[in-house]
Amino acid sequence: MAAVPDSPLLRSLNDAQRQGVLHTEGPCLIIAGAGSGKTRTLVHRTAYLLKEKNAHPLSIMALTFTNKAAREMISRIEALVGAQARSLWMGTFHAIFARILRKEAHKIGYTSTYSILDIDDAQSILRNLIQELQLDDKVYKPNRVLNYLSQAKNNLMSWRTFEQQGEWDSRMPHLATIYKHYAGHCKRANAMDFDDLLFNTHWLFQEHPEVLLRYQNQIRYLLLDEFQDTNYAQYQIVKELSAAHQNLCAVGDDAQSIYSFRGACIENLLSFEKDYPEVRLIRLEQNYRSTQCIVSASNSLIVHNKGQIPKELWTD
Repeated sequence: MAAVPDSPLLRSLNDAQRQGVLHTEGPCLIIAGAGSGKTRTLVHRTAYLLKEKNAHPLSIMALTFTNKAAREMISRIEALVGAQARSLWMGTFHAIFARILRKEAHKIGYTSTYSILDIDDAQSILRNLIQELQLDDKVYKPNRVLNYLSQAKNNLMSWRTFEQQGEWDSRMPHLATIYKHYAGHCKRANAMDFDDLLFNTHWLFQEHPEVLLRYQNQIRYLLLDEFQDTNYAQYQIVKELSAAHQNLCAVGDDAQSIYSFRGACIENLLSFEKDYPEVRLIRLEQNYRSTQCIVSASNSLIVHNKGQIPKELWTD
């Protein structure tokens, strides 16, 4: 057995967490049970890449789901390795992709000063379009229409593809027309909604492979937090970005997937081993949050889940 590197960054970790830190080359899937030190593992893995592997901060991209999680991770990494942590590509999917689009937007017909629409902005635009198209706003409710458009974009469907898919809702046969007009309005207004940040990043990479190649060469290590909550578009972009080096570390727990209603696709996690046959699977099973009674009770429920990567939480 190869000797474990003697790094201060490893000394406070258990064996499974050390494996998650040390397996830096090639795809890695970390199945992290509740309270098992997932964030600690990600923080120490990133610090290890910077301090022990001498990776440049701009060669590491870490994608999270909340700004709070990103700020916490940067703060903890900075405490371990210093100010270089602030130069990492670390943030939410939307924040990081918006950052890419600020630099590259001119290639897809936007300017770098494009505005980002919040939900109220998007619904207001849809409300006006529905009125202009003389559609019944009691049937074509802006929030419901926006939800359908969000689903389409999260599945990387343009309005043309959406139109070809046929009937989405028999009560709203003109959804594709609304999508077409909405997309046109946003383009003319130099604006994107939150789902466009995903859709347009993918479109940018598809239409300009030289741009994708540049980011593939730059991003040597990619870390993906809360993998079970990713949607189809997010996972496709992650696969595109990590294709050159294949150093993709995804961390998640199939038993904690609760966001299917907003597009989360648990199949992303369950199919990871098929997508990356050379993957190293690591299970974080030691729980630091609860008593054994609680852990045993949760295990007895989780074991009945359909479609899962088996694990057995324990605590001392």
